[in-house]
Amino acid sequence: MPNLNNVESSFYNYFLSEKVKEKSERIIVYIAIASFLMHLLLIGLVNLNIITVSDHSKLLSDPISAIYTPFSFILIYEVYLLLYYLPKSTSIYIGKQYEIISLIVIRRIFKDLSNLEFSTNWFAIKSDILFTSDIIAILIMFFLIFVFYRFIKDGSQNETEMIKPEIVKFISLKKAIATCLVPVFLVLSIYSLGHWLYESFFSVTEIVANIKDINKVFFDDFFTILILVDVLLLLFSFLHSDKFNRVIRNSGFIISTILIKLSFNTEGILNIVLIILAIVFGVILLKIHNLYDSFEK
Repeated sequence: MPNLNNVESSFYNYFLSEKVKEKSERIIVYIAIASFLMHLLLIGLVNLNIITVSDHSKLLSDPISAIYTPFSFILIYEVYLLLYYLPKSTSIYIGKQYEIISLIVIRRIFKDLSNLEFSTNWFAIKSDILFTSDIIAILIMFFLIFVFYRFIKDGSQNETEMIKPEIVKFISLKKAIATCLVPVFLVLSIYSLGHWLYESFFSVTEIVANIKDINKVFFDDFFTILILVDVLLLLFSFLHSDKFNRVIRNSGFIISTILIKLSFNTEGILNIVLIILAIVFGVILLKIHNLYDSFEK
């Protein structure tokens, strides 16, 4: 058993240590900068008619749309951070989910900037209405995430007190799951990104107009796996704690994740409503959980 624990610890340190996190951050920043410049170069070559691409490729028509590409790599790093915090704090782990969906909305805003139609009849144009809705939504989400982390800070004293010897095995289990998820999501992200790049920039068929965007290609599957992992962790959590408020909090966080996952299958205002509802639900849940902990003292 000690040998098995040593192997598990080695893999965890290889993928999810603080040193690896800092190194990954630098690498992602360099990749994001390089991808941004390459995207701008491609747009310039297309506009100068030096290279020819499919007419269906919308991301090569406006320099502003180049912002979409580095944000895709930043989102991949956010996925890594989510896995990094999974063994450390359930609440921060959920907060990272909210950060990811917020960045997805911001990326969508950058993508849709090139589709705006400036008119005195602004609210009569669907694309302009959706853009305005996204702008308002991101402000609401930003505030809600701030409140969520504020509640985490308020409850941090109770959180540290609950780290007792009997839950060390549960933390070890979360480390093992997070370690196993790193290569899974790495393969999934590479496949999804490669497939999307090919369909967006190189495919010459009409299928390009109908394929799912990268949000649905990767993050729909990503949140499906997260839901399954959350349910598994909830079941294992009963082995070390049967506190009512902890069970309700963890169960509610799964509902919040499900609402985010459902948002990928919707569009327009309903998409925004589901995302905000998911975050509001998590914020209220965490606040009640903290009040419950304070009441028990």
